[in-house]
Amino acid sequence: MKITIAAVGKIKEGYWEAAIAEYTKRLGRYIKLEIFSVADEKTPDGASPALEAQIKEREGERILAKIRPDAYVIALAIEGKMLDSVELAKKIEKLRVDGNGQVVFIIGGSLGLSDAVLRRADFLLSFSKMTFPHQLMRVVLLEQIYRSCRIIHHEPYHK
Repeated sequence: MKITIAAVGKIKEGYWEAAIAEYTKRLGRYIKLEIFSVADEKTPDGASPALEAQIKEREGERILAKIRPDAYVIALAIEGKMLDSVELAKKIEKLRVDGNGQVVFIIGGSLGLSDAVLRRADFLLSFSKMTFPHQLMRVVLLEQIYRSCRIIHHEPYHK
């Protein structure tokens, strides 16, 4: 199974890059992993709701242009469904068993995801009602995917 993480914005700090590299290495024995980012748009202070919508649309177009039509898309969204780690592992395993060759997780920018991305998503996943920086969210998502792989393979992992 191939899992792709698509995110808006670049990683700027070395410690986030190190954490991402560590989980990428750990996941190598379980899945094919691809991570890509698209440029984020600068949002001026006091931007109107219309301008914010345009910014999300531009970021969303960049992401959607890189996603295969047959990919199963999971968008990270506050309004999505919250799963515990075992439920996420079961979802990933079911997608694999059902023949989904590529699963794409999408992490939005500071304004969130466009309506087009949310419509394209096959599933909306929420980690919390809180908002997290996209750099931190990549690490949290990778850790949960790694935890899911350990659960799927009946391997111990701390709780």
